[in-house]
Amino acid sequence: MQIKSILISQPQPTQRSPYDDIVKKYNVKVDFHKFFDIEPVEAREFRRLRIDLSSFTAVIFTSKIAVDHYFRLATEMRYYPPTTLKYFCINESISNYLNKYITYRKRKIFFTDGLMDSLIEVVSKFTDEVFLLPVANTHKNNLINKLKRKKLNVIKAVSYKVVNVDLSKLKLSYDIVALFSPSGVDSLVANFPDFRDKKIKLATFGSETTKSAVKAGLKVDIKAPTAGVPSMAMALEKYLKKNANKTK
Repeated sequence: MQIKSILISQPQPTQRSPYDDIVKKYNVKVDFHKFFDIEPVEAREFRRLRIDLSSFTAVIFTSKIAVDHYFRLATEMRYYPPTTLKYFCINESISNYLNKYITYRKRKIFFTDGLMDSLIEVVSKFTDEVFLLPVANTHKNNLINKLKRKKLNVIKAVSYKVVNVDLSKLKLSYDIVALFSPSGVDSLVANFPDFRDKKIKLATFGSETTKSAVKAGLKVDIKAPTAGVPSMAMALEKYLKKNANKTK
């Protein structure tokens, strides 16, 4: 089939994005629409969890949203992360995002290839650390369960809330829909229970997103990251190139 339109389930970029090149190169329409909203867990609510940020020697980040809300809470609670604090990120993009909050070159930052097992492998080498894992209210326990099976000292902290967006006014007439988190999968299924019956290709970013989609009974046609394809934009371009060659 010829791909003419793609829906990216994220907010409209305020600056130039890598999808701009796809639009020009393959003459496709790319729209953006967020599938869920993020609400903060306020400091007073967070304190009820009885979690002392200063008691941790390392933080694990699986998303940029988690980064934002960790540092937001730190500011609200007047906690200043020391230079000795270690940061473990599931991919390089998240590690680079830390530049927004800390002086990168003065910190101990580790990142992996975007796969949960790779992250666990790296984190498992630091058995003496006390890890904080900022998560959403809708988080899955897969990661923390695996880390605890490794006998690691890890505490999860619900730092933000995910709320589905009402997509009833969105006409789902796209050839490809790209999802970036399990929350995106949940929102898609909640808003479009007949999605399985539509002839729409599904792209997922991250192993947990893919697992959530499969568990929901959806067929995943495009996956990222993979070897040599670290981003969704690159995965889509690879698929479009292959599809273009087939239709010639």
